[in-house]
Amino acid sequence: MFPKALAFAGVLVLSTGLSGTPATAGQVSPPPLVLSPNLTEPWMLQLQPQVQRRSTAQRYQFKQQRVQRPRVQQQQPQVRRANWWSPRQQPVRQQPQRQTRAPQSRQIAPQFLPTIVNYDGPHKAGTIVIDTNERFLYLVQSDGTARRYGVGVGKPGFEWAGTHKVTRKAEWPDWRPPAEMRKRRPDLPTFMAGGPENPLGARAMYLGSTLYRIHGSNQPWTIGHAVSSGCIRMRNEDVMDLYERVKVGTTVHVI
Repeated sequence: MFPKALAFAGVLVLSTGLSGTPATAGQVSPPPLVLSPNLTEPWMLQLQPQVQRRSTAQRYQFKQQRVQRPRVQQQQPQVRRANWWSPRQQPVRQQPQRQTRAPQSRQIAPQFLPTIVNYDGPHKAGTIVIDTNERFLYLVQSDGTARRYGVGVGKPGFEWAGTHKVTRKAEWPDWRPPAEMRKRRPDLPTFMAGGPENPLGARAMYLGSTLYRIHGSNQPWTIGHAVSSGCIRMRNEDVMDLYERVKVGTTVHVI
């Protein structure tokens, strides 16, 4: 109250001093001098208790922290039209990726290539021994060695073992699939002439009175596998080499 009363008294004295003097004749008294209250505000603020005020930067930073950010709307999955003229929008389903099978190797495994090995078994020279488990054919020689060839053998359900003799030999043999085989495979022909496309390959050696043969193959990558209907198959170059080394009457042991 005291500062406001003091300011009011000062204003009153000034106005009285300026306007109290009577104007002389012919003179116009000046208008009263009025001080704006705003001029006294700095003085009044100095007399009030000190209040800590935030700077403009602080007030701006504070407001920035309280600004509520707009919510981010979840993006809807994009929908593609099957056709640009289609009136309805339908999501395009992704086709499942098909697992491609690894192509079968067309190369014979190195261990099934012809080689010479030591032999100290009971069979005499010139005998053929076929190990169907190891997939090897051995031609016993007279010097304590044997010529070893890789072979393909009967698939599961067509395994067999026994001792027979070579009863016939043929070059580029014809093929007459037996009735049992054609019953399982109606697509097989009743007769196929010998040649490169013939499944019996370049040479064939028939075993006793059975339907089994040691023959070549136009699928050399099957050597070392159980794939046949009981026959013993070899590479064409290998069966041609064996064909020249054995005679009709050669003993064949299949184990």
